Amino acid sequence: MSGAFDTLGLPADADEHQIREAYHRHVKICHPDRFTDCLQQKKAQDQLIRLNLAYEEALKASRRKTGSLLIPLEEAKRFAQKLFEQKNYQGALRQLNRAGKKDAEFYYIQGSILIKLKQYETAYNSYREAVRRSPNDRQFRQAALEAETLLRRSRRIPARAIRFIAGLLGLINLKRGRP
Repeated sequence: MSGAFDTLGLPADADEHQIREAYHRHVKICHPDRFTDCLQQKKAQDQLIRLNLAYEEALKASRRKTGSLLIPLEEAKRFAQKLFEQKNYQGALRQLNRAGKKDAEFYYIQGSILIKLKQYETAYNSYREAVRRSPNDRQFRQAALEAETLLRRSRRIPARAIRFIAGLLGLINLKRGRP
């Protein structure tokens, strides 16, 4: 593991941001496209492979150390709800997705966040999964129906836009000498 950090020129306690910066810095220096000589390109290609492997290994090690991957489901839902109430929908989704396990309420909360982000199709699928896991919950069923309605509306071209386009086409046809 320390070999990966050494390859990137970093201490073993480097965080993800430092790892990414070091990786990008090294890639710019040794990228094979920078060289015209075949031998130099081959050496650069080998170095790039070592950097890619070191980058992946260092990121995995960093994530294990910080414990940033998974948190208990109830904690993730609680954090997501707080962020949702503060209208921080992206943050709520990030926190929710850190949950180790998923239940029907998880998918309901995820759907609610996605609706606010106007990602209607994904929200609809989340609500459907909540209903699948808990078919007797009326709140989940109602949310799925509302998401389906929003999804259908978002796919329709508004009548005003159609009239506008038709008007433009009429002008184009008139300019071409067509009635």
